[in-house]
Amino acid sequence: MGEASMRATGWARSFPVAGEVRAARQWCLGHLESLGWTTTAPDTVDAVLLTVSELVTNAHIHAHSSAQLVLVWDNRCLGVSVHDAGSGLPTPGTPDRSAVHGRGLRIVDALADDWETRTQADGKTVIASFRAPGTPEDATPEDATPDDHEPG
Repeated sequence: MGEASMRATGWARSFPVAGEVRAARQWCLGHLESLGWTTTAPDTVDAVLLTVSELVTNAHIHAHSSAQLVLVWDNRCLGVSVHDAGSGLPTPGTPDRSAVHGRGLRIVDALADDWETRTQADGKTVIASFRAPGTPEDATPEDATPDDHEPG
């Protein structure tokens, strides 16, 4: 058997701190529409958009940083990466039920097929992966996440 070729498509954009969460969701929605997911997988679209909202908000609030949002689609999995200038790895908290904040990473954990964080010299990146609608469960979400990606 010959080697299978893999093709990926990616999009990237930076969202400054000043109220750009809505713009990040709209930008992402446009790309999800181009993949046909708004028709074929509206629940997955909702999960991706909520994840983008949480990760961009975290970059703005906790890192006081712009958020570099990267989407990578390889026909099996969508990788959503958000890079910020914050130091240290974020961890899911155990928020008080009355707390306004502290649920973002728990939401990402519940929605994404897989997620992880990576530190870099200039900050950190949180990567969430979503299998394509109809993709078998044995397809690995991390296949869509490039190992050496550093958003810029």
